[in-house]
Amino acid sequence: MAGAASGRMGGMLVGSGHGRGRKNRHGGMDDLEVEERRASKLIMPETEDAAARQMFDEMMLQEQDICMKGVQHLRISTDGEKGTRTKTRRRWQTSDTVDLHTLLLHCAQAVATDDRRNAHELLRQIKQHATPSDNGVQRLAYCFAEGLEARLAGTGSQLYQSLMVRRTSVVDFLKAYKLFMAACCCKKVAFVFSNKTIYDAMVGKSRLHIVDYGLNYGFQWPGLLRGLAAREGGPPEVRIPGIDLPQPGFRPAYQIEETGRRLSNCAREFGVPFRFHGIAAKRETVHPEDLNIDPDEVLVVSSLCHFRLVSDESVIPGQLSPRDQVLNNIRKLQPDVFIHGVMNGAYGSTYFPTRFRELLFFYSAQFDLLDATVPRDSEDRVLLERDIFGTAALNVIACEGLDRVERPETYKQWQARNNRAGLRQLPLKPDVVKVVLDKVKDHYHKDFIVDEDQRWLLHRWKGRVLYALSTWVSAD
Repeated sequence: MAGAASGRMGGMLVGSGHGRGRKNRHGGMDDLEVEERRASKLIMPETEDAAARQMFDEMMLQEQDICMKGVQHLRISTDGEKGTRTKTRRRWQTSDTVDLHTLLLHCAQAVATDDRRNAHELLRQIKQHATPSDNGVQRLAYCFAEGLEARLAGTGSQLYQSLMVRRTSVVDFLKAYKLFMAACCCKKVAFVFSNKTIYDAMVGKSRLHIVDYGLNYGFQWPGLLRGLAAREGGPPEVRIPGIDLPQPGFRPAYQIEETGRRLSNCAREFGVPFRFHGIAAKRETVHPEDLNIDPDEVLVVSSLCHFRLVSDESVIPGQLSPRDQVLNNIRKLQPDVFIHGVMNGAYGSTYFPTRFRELLFFYSAQFDLLDATVPRDSEDRVLLERDIFGTAALNVIACEGLDRVERPETYKQWQARNNRAGLRQLPLKPDVVKVVLDKVKDHYHKDFIVDEDQRWLLHRWKGRVLYALSTWVSAD
């Protein structure tokens, strides 16, 4: 990558520079440092212990087996617990008991208008009935009350940053991630949709180049490598540039390097010729000339729910937003297919009461689906709700400006944004949709529904659209 320091690790080339080696035109290095603090939440210790290595190996090589059926044995609950849940649902429908949703909305309005006396009183009432260990509504209220309290005290950004630099055990994070994979179909649907789309694009082709905007731990790719290894005629050559934010410290590309090493090991195990190129940079600073595009390769661009973390135009009014910059760069790449997955949230608004209400609606579904699929005394569920859902909610509730990094948009907003950037949406392929539908029907809770709208594949929980997937090419 031009302008970036790099070093070879077997079949990998890891770049630790910032895009093309330039400072951010829109805010110096301060903007990057805010995002780096977010990335450091999942920072990995320099030396993985045996338990972490074993979990990574399991999740890399057995990802296809992580599904709802893997946690069904945990759903066995006593008659007493079932009775308690029935009564709890009935209580929310009565008018003479506490309605935590309404209290939360009233409290958010009081915080927005700086009605501190009323806000403190409403918080007191909420905290009397909220708990991190009971039903989904009470757990959500506990989580949101912490965010409101931090916003009211003016300590939201400091609290969020302290959570970002706190080292979460890799094993604990992987346990929570694995539980979410098993209980919620969203990631499984995204992986199946993406991998089937790529597999079909490779028919009769021998070289594949995947630009991954949001590498994280790379759990998406072992399933694809396994499928390509088994195809008739043998596997193609696969090249993956994995893009993710640099981490603070002396080794900004450490996590990317480790992910590349694990993916290289998987490819070797499956017998797939593989090269990995790690890029530690902000997504909008990675340009087509940094990616060594080869016209003889099938070029796939992938982003599964990562662009919600890229700044929008509200951060720096009057300038092309980083979100539009990255879409323009994708158009210039002229990919054979751009696979775009989005978290369907309307809580990117700058107006706090609207943002809070939309966040409440979105996370009500997330906490409810966990209540329907995972026992309340699950330690992994507590970790998932506290360190993943809770931290993201805190950022939306208690942070503003550059400190607010969670900025999702609805799939219809992304559709308009992609069209403006010169991208053309492709129709959904019936065979791809069928594979996804069969996976959800066979392995997940009956209240997960997958359907289509405006060429997007939607996944819903009890009617609410949580995530959406689509495919695109350059319009020109």
